[in-house]
Amino acid sequence: MINGAVVGEIGAGLLSLVGAGRDDDEPRARALARKIAELRVFPTDEGARSISDLGLPVLVVSQFTLYADTRKGRRPSWQDAAPAAQAEPLVDEVVAALRRRGTQVATGIFGARKRVSSVNEGPMTLLLEV
Repeated sequence: MINGAVVGEIGAGLLSLVGAGRDDDEPRARALARKIAELRVFPTDEGARSISDLGLPVLVVSQFTLYADTRKGRRPSWQDAAPAAQAEPLVDEVVAALRRRGTQVATGIFGARKRVSSVNEGPMTLLLEV
C-alpha cells in the first residue's frame, strides 16, 4: 500500500523483497530472477515445486534495507546498498526477467514509502544470493 492505495497485490505465490548491492549488475539480476522462478519451496503430493512449475505469481518489492550492516554501533549502515539510480534498473531487470519467463509479476513503486502485508503459510523466509 502506498499513500493509502493498493499498488501491487497477489494471492498465493511468492513475496520477493529485492535489494541491490553496489556490485550487482544485470546478469546477476537475471540470475536472481531465475532462482526466484525455479526455487522449489511449495510442497505438493509429487514433491516440492516452484512458482514456474505451479504457475504462481510473484510480488516484487524493492528493499534496500536488506543491505543493512549492523555489526558496529546502534545505527545500521547501508553503504553496501546500491544507490537508487543503480538499484532501480536492477530491480526492474529482475521483474522483466521473471516476466520473460512467463511469470505473473506485481510490483510496487520504487523508492516509495510502503506498507507491505503478507500471510505466510509455513512460514518460510529465505535469503537468496546469486
